[in-house]
Amino acid sequence: MKRGKNRKFGRVKNQRKALYKALATALIENGKIKTTAAKAKSLSQFADKLVTQAKKGNLASRKLVGYDLGDKAIKKLMNDIGPKFKDKKGGYTKVLRLGRRISDGAEMAIIEFTS
Repeated sequence: MKRGKNRKFGRVKNQRKALYKALATALIENGKIKTTAAKAKSLSQFADKLVTQAKKGNLASRKLVGYDLGDKAIKKLMNDIGPKFKDKKGGYTKVLRLGRRISDGAEMAIIEFTS
């Protein structure tokens, strides 16, 4: 399920890639994170692709996931999260909206893995 567009977030390509890596690592290590709604919707696409690779469980998919994550997150994704979604075809993450942030009015959301 495609949830968001390819947003730019006012960043150049390498900064945007670093943002996705940081958000995905935090999501995998913690299970859920609180961020803006736009970032959560874009991260949903990114994380779903990582989980799809992790479901395969072979060395090639481990290396492909390794380009986007750190060692600790790779281990958790390949050993815990990937096998958990083995029978599921997609929709590994869900985005729950929280309302607006007081300081700047940005729409906030929680993104987490489905159970």
